Amino acid sequence: MFGWSNSRKNSRTNDYNQGQESAAFSSRKAASFFNEYASPEDTDVIGPDGILKLCKDLDIRHDDPVTLVLAYKMDAKLMGYFTRKEWNKGMQDMQVDSLSRLKAKMSELRFMLNESHAFKNVYRYAFDFSKDKDQRSLDIETARAMMELLLGRGKWMLFPFFNSFLEQSRYKVMNKDQWCNVLEFSRSVANDLSNYDEDGAWPVLLDEFVDWFRKKRAQQLKEAGLADDEGVITVDD
Repeated sequence: MFGWSNSRKNSRTNDYNQGQESAAFSSRKAASFFNEYASPEDTDVIGPDGILKLCKDLDIRHDDPVTLVLAYKMDAKLMGYFTRKEWNKGMQDMQVDSLSRLKAKMSELRFMLNESHAFKNVYRYAFDFSKDKDQRSLDIETARAMMELLLGRGKWMLFPFFNSFLEQSRYKVMNKDQWCNVLEFSRSVANDLSNYDEDGAWPVLLDEFVDWFRKKRAQQLKEAGLADDEGVITVDD
């Protein structure tokens, strides 16, 4: 009787171990997964065409913010490219070795866009990822595009105004301190700027945005007949 029980127990253990093995991450499978998207000209790199194909296979747009989270997980250094080394690092960390597993991981990656600490890391990473490697700053057009990806689409209600401000401003580049402070500004300053501290340590860029926004809002109120020439809101009796 005990012999039968031990045999049955061993069988269950073997079945469990086999299940674990089949579910375990495989670096060989991850390499094959990479090869499906690698560039014909350089098989150790996934280029823009391969990334577009990957996005299509994942049923996401190439400008979906989650693609930036994926790049962050790989610690990719150049926008539009994944090296084999970066891919292996990211897939190992995520325990992903196939398209189906990466699809299953997307909800977790997307969650990082809504988790404060994780998003901050992705946002900071995006600066270095997006800029030319021989430059210390990010050109303003690229900065606007990346902020649209990360702070637009309703995430920061003032972003459309900030984007318009940047478009007409004197700024041609954005440094990392300015980039990081924009995120802190979006998190800590009310959308009506009521708690903005003019004596705070914000970069001049943000001081100028606040001044521009307040003047623009006062002009809009005046044109709507809701404020006088001094910007004082009028109330009909």
